[in-house]
Amino acid sequence: MKNTIKNLSILVLVTLFTLSFTTIEKEKKEIKTDKSKVVWKGYKVTGSHEGTIAIKSGALVFEDDKLTGGEFVIDMTTINTTDLDGGMKGKLDGHLKSDDFFGISNHPTATLVFTDVKSSGKNAYDVTGDLTIKGKTNPINFTMSIYGNKATASLKVDRTKYDVKYGSTSFFDGLKDKAIYDEFDLVTDLEF
Repeated sequence: MKNTIKNLSILVLVTLFTLSFTTIEKEKKEIKTDKSKVVWKGYKVTGSHEGTIAIKSGALVFEDDKLTGGEFVIDMTTINTTDLDGGMKGKLDGHLKSDDFFGISNHPTATLVFTDVKSSGKNAYDVTGDLTIKGKTNPINFTMSIYGNKATASLKVDRTKYDVKYGSTSFFDGLKDKAIYDEFDLVTDLEF
């Protein structure tokens, strides 16, 4: 009887000790790049343009089914205008890829790395991340919603922080109706 109580006590102590040092396992879920989409929209005085850009790779990190991190690589060479056709589309796509805008020959990718994630409601998270475009990194804040194996987010990006100054009234005077607003939108639909 004494040995049984002693063995039971040792078993309980070992179990408690083991459980108290057990770490929560992180689960990294890779983004299905062929089923995910990033849509951009830029604004100018006389209207707007929109298009798509491909995700090269990405993952979201979860602990106990709660979002805790993430990182993405965007393939800047795939920037594509979807609201124009023919020569005008080719001209704008080429200009966006040039050094006036995203300079893809020297900067073929952009990255987003989550630095802080806080739950803000059911399935919603306030995310802070480091966004790098054209070799320049700046913090960005946005909300991400997660439903099952899908996630959505909308980001508002100030292009001038990334040395994308073409047509910006923050840097050039007298642009009148040629002015392009500094902020553009990125809307993401992700599947993992």
